Amino acid sequence: MSSDLRTSRETRSSGSGFTAEIIAAREAYISGARGMAELTGTVQTCVTMWESGLALADIVGTDLINHSVMAATARSLALRGEAVWVIREDNLAPATDWEVSTRDGTPRAYRLSIPDAGGGHTETALAAEVLHFRTAVDMVAPWYGSAPLRRARLSAGLLHALETALGEIYEFAPLGSQIVPLPEHDEAGMNRMQRSFRGSRGRVLVRESVAVSAAGGPAPAQDWRPNDLTPDMAKSMALETLEASRSSIFAAFGVLPAMWATNAQGPLVREAQRHLAQWVLQPMVGLMAEEATNKLGTPITMDVVRPTQAFDAGGRARAFATMVQALTQAKEAGLDPQAIEDSFKFIDWE
Repeated sequence: MSSDLRTSRETRSSGSGFTAEIIAAREAYISGARGMAELTGTVQTCVTMWESGLALADIVGTDLINHSVMAATARSLALRGEAVWVIREDNLAPATDWEVSTRDGTPRAYRLSIPDAGGGHTETALAAEVLHFRTAVDMVAPWYGSAPLRRARLSAGLLHALETALGEIYEFAPLGSQIVPLPEHDEAGMNRMQRSFRGSRGRVLVRESVAVSAAGGPAPAQDWRPNDLTPDMAKSMALETLEASRSSIFAAFGVLPAMWATNAQGPLVREAQRHLAQWVLQPMVGLMAEEATNKLGTPITMDVVRPTQAFDAGGRARAFATMVQALTQAKEAGLDPQAIEDSFKFIDWE
């Protein structure tokens, strides 16, 4: 045996090493990327609001990111937590799946799957050639984003279980069915009796019982008394629990649950729209603009608040009138323009 073989050392990853971290991150990514709760109307309503809000955004500084790219990005961010686009000369190509190579937690290269109608293909690109939009980045895996359903798995699972259970109840439960005791008859007489009840909604049916004892009692005290088979859902508190789970999902997506109340008024709906635009969508597009600025090499800005009119128009009008009045009074008083500008900055007026 040579000396090189005797002195060679085999290196393996430990249980808490790099391989374990990658496997754990990949497992969390796969298990959290999709969920049955996204099939519910509650989640799709939130996804549509994200998609429509970003599709209305004002984009300044580039022609590559258009409204269709913003809408597709919003849907991917809402359901997957991230979206990847490959930068071409005249457009952006979407990626359906990707593997990332990082250094110090920062992506350096991608292996991308690009979709096509006749079958997709795979290509490799550097990080500078890829727009990677992410939301809710975790410090454990900063190269991955997380969707609201992944961050609220318990609420999403509860909503899915409740809507599935209620759907099965309305599909298979004997809703509106009744058991009616009938007197002793042969099979043909029983069939005729059952057919006589069909299509008799709203009519008065008179039947005479000749049985001495039917339904456990003497005739006619217990005879012909129907028993309802419709399940009592009120005792299970399913409807209240369903409403609470829906509200939790709405809140996870940044949509105020009060907006969907039956007694919601116009001011509440407007405040809910402002909350969604100002506290969820605008910070999101701010991060997207930062990513696009770094990768495209030109200053890019994105605005959701202005096109969605997510601000108090009456309050702004009053503020403008107050500002004009203040400027007029300052001019009449002969104040220094620099002093006026410093005063406006003091009250956060640019």
